[in-house]
Amino acid sequence: MAPLPKSLKQESTGSNMSYDLFVFAGEVSGDLHGEKLLKELYAQRPDLKVVGVGGPKMRAVGMECILPMEEFEVMGFVDILSSLPKLRRHFKKIEKEILKNKPKGVVCIDYPGFNLRLANALRKKKSSAKRIHYICPTVWAWGKRRIPKMEKSLDELLTILPFEPDLFSKQKLNATYVGHPLISRIENHEYDPIWHKGYGLAGEEQILSIFPGSREKELVRNFPTQLKVAQEIQREYPDLTIAVSCSNEKFLPLLKKEKVLVIKPEHRYELMRASHLAIATSGTVTLELALHHIPTVVTFAITPLDVFLAQNVFQINLPHYALPNIIHKGELFPELFGPSLTEAKLRKKVTEFMVSEYKRSSCIETCKKLRATLGKKNASQEAARIILTHISKEN
Repeated sequence: MAPLPKSLKQESTGSNMSYDLFVFAGEVSGDLHGEKLLKELYAQRPDLKVVGVGGPKMRAVGMECILPMEEFEVMGFVDILSSLPKLRRHFKKIEKEILKNKPKGVVCIDYPGFNLRLANALRKKKSSAKRIHYICPTVWAWGKRRIPKMEKSLDELLTILPFEPDLFSKQKLNATYVGHPLISRIENHEYDPIWHKGYGLAGEEQILSIFPGSREKELVRNFPTQLKVAQEIQREYPDLTIAVSCSNEKFLPLLKKEKVLVIKPEHRYELMRASHLAIATSGTVTLELALHHIPTVVTFAITPLDVFLAQNVFQINLPHYALPNIIHKGELFPELFGPSLTEAKLRKKVTEFMVSEYKRSSCIETCKKLRATLGKKNASQEAARIILTHISKEN
């Protein structure tokens, strides 16, 4: 973790200054999107003053934080419930900060359970700040009751999936598809042509890659099954090389103790491009793999209690859960969630990509079509333009 700036080393009571934007990100993915967004905002308006909540990437860009993003990281329904008292305290602190300093705009990135409540609270308190939400909540999956609430409490919704704006009334809410952030990220990535040499690879191996997750709990729950199945398949195909992607340096000791080839975070895209096929824990990484045209089997191991809550309390019952499948509206990547994730089923799905050239080529062609569906917009650039248009109206 990057060191916290001085303003975060002690409990802050909030800033007492005038600024243009308050930006909030409450998890790792939001920090990544926030970093790109801030860079574009500063590029288009170098004099822009931004305060908010962010992680190491947003802090490195220079945003002053009243709270670190790390205070908001929770995973699974059980974790959320146990963290509610702390989240309530932080909520009140942020609400007070915004009402006190009156920024021209409030940009909330993803993290909908918290952020939509914040937008509604600011509306009720008659905050003059434009309320902008970047990255639409999964209202198409569950929580459709949120749609009218969002239409009432938001001034602008910036979506990263092309079908999302059509879910909202154009008369009630400006909802704009700004493109998916991964498009420009992958296009702008400078692939290292000799990356493999540092890992003792010849560059011609047939690689089965494993992407076990970006959070420790995801990794602990998914990686043992992923690795065991990969090793069983390797015994059938001795020329196959297993490579494990490490999403964060802090996971290196955990992964390396399994005595497998571990690829550092900075070479994850190089590994994707070099892979023959992959096993990946569900998340943004599955879309990254689809955009690299890599046949992938998706896993997501969750606790029985989380399964019960998802099905019976939150009533989540989708035909597909992996992001590429949702965008494709069908099975692009085989997915094994919760009780469906067993070693036997995972081995069967991975082996099918190994033995059937038809399944491989069909998957690759569908990945190419998926890429075309997402278009060519630079999401951060487009989002920054719309945000600045909103706050310029306040001048």
